[in-house]
Amino acid sequence: MFDTPVTIVGNVLTAPEWRRTANTGTPLVTFRVASTSRRYDKERATWVDGDSLRVRVTCWRKLAENLSLSVQLGDPVIVYGRMFTRDWTDEEGNRRTSYELDATAVGHDLGKGLAKFARRKAAASTDMVNDEVSAATVGGELTEPMEDPERPEGLPPEEDLFEDFNEEFNETGLAQEPVLAGAGVGGGAGTGGRPAGNA
Repeated sequence: MFDTPVTIVGNVLTAPEWRRTANTGTPLVTFRVASTSRRYDKERATWVDGDSLRVRVTCWRKLAENLSLSVQLGDPVIVYGRMFTRDWTDEEGNRRTSYELDATAVGHDLGKGLAKFARRKAAASTDMVNDEVSAATVGGELTEPMEDPERPEGLPPEEDLFEDFNEEFNETGLAQEPVLAGAGVGGGAGTGGRPAGNA
């Protein structure tokens, strides 16, 4: 069997949710991402939305932990991973097909805003239908809701990760060329890659 690696550029359609597989108890985070093409309409002389792709994304282990603290509903993201389809039968006996993606990497689309990266310290090595049945199954295995786990070890203090969110900055954009950190005026980003104002 050949894997199908794909890269999807879009926006987070549903808030990341912690789940656990029913058989092995493995924790994971899932969310949906929507990617909509844009085309230029010559008759109306404007850009319009084209076809849309909605995919369910699954993140495992450390990627799941980091994503749950970094990504939120509506964020522009770039997702890379293995894409596949899953066929199943709903309660009414109808055959259904959903598109899913096992993520290898997820990051914010810096063409849409600013982000600040916080590297985690190395830890000890360890090993298209919206309904209840589809939402509770990942990779063909039944999952169940779980509480958000505690903050993982190895992260810097919260105040060192992000600066306060600045509403004025977010609405008006950069009034002048941003100054790099360490050049006198610090720039930063809010939680989930949202921009923050100058100090």
